[in-house]
Amino acid sequence: MKSITHQFMRAPYQVLIFPFIKEGEEYRYAIFERRDLGVWQGIAGGGEDNEMPLEAAKRETYEEASISGDSRYIRLSSITTIPAINICGLKWGDIIMIPEFAFGVEAQSRELKITSAHTQYLWLNCDDAIKKLKYDSNKSAIWELDYRLKNGLAGIDKNIQTIKNFL
Repeated sequence: MKSITHQFMRAPYQVLIFPFIKEGEEYRYAIFERRDLGVWQGIAGGGEDNEMPLEAAKRETYEEASISGDSRYIRLSSITTIPAINICGLKWGDIIMIPEFAFGVEAQSRELKITSAHTQYLWLNCDDAIKKLKYDSNKSAIWELDYRLKNGLAGIDKNIQTIKNFL
């Protein structure tokens, strides 16, 4: 009998997720060393089929760090664009730049079960994480997450409206 597998259609966006945990009065953030590039970053991946970015973030976080989709996710204002060719070629025709949406997720434990895509992970404070992270988009997202957590700022509506005003 022939095996049937579903071929997912890659959506034209990327997600970036930083797990966080509060220890006493301090926040720690998990960053991951990529096996293929040897760089430190957050959990990253793309949407599949008709997934919205939050759904993709939950799936990627579960796949790469075994953090439940029921955990608390925080949508961040940090958005960047990435050349599509760096992700999976120019498969979307004239779409040459794709957005990267950033999230934070509250981890229940420091113990994460990571996939072979990563060699290791570290829990660091924001400043130390920024020093190790490779990409500016990761540095901006983790800074925003840290600021929001420390100052009780949950909503991004004002930031999104400001961005929309200039599009």
